[in-house]
Amino acid sequence: MNSRPRKHSLTLRGHRTSVSLEDPFWLAFRQIATRNGRPINELAAEIDESRGADCGLASAIRLFVLRDLQAQLADQD
Repeated sequence: MNSRPRKHSLTLRGHRTSVSLEDPFWLAFRQIATRNGRPINELAAEIDESRGADCGLASAIRLFVLRDLQAQLADQD
């Protein structure tokens, strides 16, 4: 698995964009979307709408993945 960021295409509210994410984050993001039965573009658009102006989309997705993992670990306790 490549640890360097790679560009991944998304469509947010009808507009094409791309994010640069490391493969492990992209894979985890896709798994979260699948687990929740949501299209990845829909989930990315939700994250995009809720992020602050000082946070890029790629960083917001990484933080989303981290929070999801933390919630899973807390549920195991």
